[in-house]
This record gives sequence, structure tokens and C-alpha cells, in this order.
Amino acid sequence: MAYNEEEDVYTCHAGRSLNAQYIKKQKSKSGYEPQVTVYECEDCTGCPYKEKCTKSKKNKRLYVSKGFMEKREESYRNVLSETGTRYRMNRSIQVEGAFGVLKNDYEFQRFLLRGKTKVKLEVLLLCFGYNINKLHAKIQGDRMGSHLFPLKTA
Repeated sequence: MAYNEEEDVYTCHAGRSLNAQYIKKQKSKSGYEPQVTVYECEDCTGCPYKEKCTKSKKNKRLYVSKGFMEKREESYRNVLSETGTRYRMNRSIQVEGAFGVLKNDYEFQRFLLRGKTKVKLEVLLLCFGYNINKLHAKIQGDRMGSHLFPLKTA
């Protein structure tokens, strides 16, 4: 839906306005309470898109968290920035290598235990083993002063 920021109004496919009705707080399981703006269509009677647009027998309602939208935009800008591109490129190389070592060098094919808690424990043990081997290689190679790989330049 198209959004007019000056008037704080959304426009649906049929060209009808969804105006802000009220602001409410929703509480998530983690305890976070975002402010959600509720928009409602002026009148959906006789709209050809109503069956596809909403399941409600009343007018279309749209729930928008403006704080979330701002955070999403900020995150998107960070990911697409030059530094974000370098971080993504560097991370993709490092993570692929870790899985390759686990599967090929450690010959890890599948989990031996069943259940979410036991699988988490098994992954934790694999990670400990991987990190201890990495630390051992750093000690043997006298590379204890370096922490992360430098960022690659494209």
C-alpha cells in the first residue's frame, strides 16, 4: 500500500484511504512493548479487492509499528553500506570454513542425540572443540596477539 507521510495516510489498491485511528502497545513474549499505530479504511463496502485484502466482515485494518520500520531502514542502510558489504563478504568466508571443518575434518554427518536440549548440547560441544583447536593452532603459530581477520577490500 502507498503511504503518504505528510498526512499519515495509507492508500489501498482501490484508492481508498486508511486513516490512523489510535495507538496501542503490544507486549511480546520477550517483554518488548512497541507502539503500534492502527489504521482503518474509511469504507470497504463494495470494494472489488475486499476478499483478497481482508478476512474481516468490517473495514480493513492495518497495524504498523513505526519504531520497527525505522529500525528496519537503519539495518538495511547498514547492510548495504561499504563496511556492511565487507563484513558480509568476510563473514561468509569464515562461516563456510567452520562448517567445512566440522563436516570434513571432524567427520560430523548427523546428530547422535535426539531432542532440542540434547542437540543444543551436542552443537555446544562441537563448538568448544572447534574453538579449542583454533586456539591451539594460534598458540603453536605464535599468533596470540591477533584477534580477527582484517576486513577484505573488494
